[in-house]
Amino acid sequence: MTSMRSDGVSDRERHTQIAAAARLLRAGGVVAFPTETVYGLGADAANPEAVRKIFEIKGRPSDHPLIVHIADASLLDRWAREIPQAARHLAESFWPSPLTLILRRQRHVPDAVTGGQDTVGLRVPDHPVALALLQELGPEKALAAPSANRFGRISPTTAAHVRAELDEAVDMVLDGGPCRVGLESTIISFVGGTPLLLRPGGISVAALEAVLGGRIEAPDTAQSAVRVSGSLPSHYAPVTPLEVLSAESLKRRSRELVKREQRVAVLGLTSPCQDSPHLLHFQMPAAAAAYAHKLYATLRQLDGVRFDFILAEAPPVDVDWQAVNDRLRRAAIVYCPAEIQPQEKMYEEIS
Repeated sequence: MTSMRSDGVSDRERHTQIAAAARLLRAGGVVAFPTETVYGLGADAANPEAVRKIFEIKGRPSDHPLIVHIADASLLDRWAREIPQAARHLAESFWPSPLTLILRRQRHVPDAVTGGQDTVGLRVPDHPVALALLQELGPEKALAAPSANRFGRISPTTAAHVRAELDEAVDMVLDGGPCRVGLESTIISFVGGTPLLLRPGGISVAALEAVLGGRIEAPDTAQSAVRVSGSLPSHYAPVTPLEVLSAESLKRRSRELVKREQRVAVLGLTSPCQDSPHLLHFQMPAAAAAYAHKLYATLRQLDGVRFDFILAEAPPVDVDWQAVNDRLRRAAIVYCPAEIQPQEKMYEEIS
């Protein structure tokens, strides 16, 4: 008897889809696939021509590196060298998980993957379809994969998001259901000895520090020379202008825009704004993980409705909300975090 998964796909059909995806990848194709964070746009990491197709599809600058997805921690040495024991400890303790490690690359890793740098980002995705695809490809293979969307735009968290944005530009979209986490991986660099946080993400820094038994630092200007995915000042952005404001500033701003008959969507955490035909209030979850899971899908939904503005109430500024605040800051044209009082700083332009 053929068993059925919760997403309605049988085990036999899933295996057929994964085998077809693996054949396309071995032949130099590009396949969108699910991870626990967001959907990735994958190509054979050892095939420079296949990797270049990713950049063409996304419109991504060639010096912006990709993350290499591997099947398990035992393959670390195939892709990286001079690996500190602390990095091995994190890999063994957390992978598979939304954790990317930046390490010195092995010489065979193509420049197309690393953006010409001597470093490579590695992770093991925590999704059964992604892991099955990597196993099908075999231990000699890995997937170079950024998020499966146009460069700078909102990362996709469902296969439908990928199809809507990239359509026939990819050879195949492997559907694994909605992504569980909904924000990209945490990126930790071990280049230079001291572990550095280059991007907050789906796993907390506190959890990593508890295993390391020491602090993970934020890089200064000199230390942050390593380029990594999703680190540009403007990124993850909806087409609709997004402003992140304190609760009081948001109410004033929404009234101002409604008076001008602008169509406004509000992502709220507290009480709704005053009802108006020109304003729709979307109540967001009060828990950071639930908010993260919902954020990208909500922004995509609002882009589709064609509002004039999206106003988001600034979340709390604490460690639990670090990744959410990072994504909102990069996505917004105006960013006023919760600890800044309106009279001190109404808008902070994102350059």
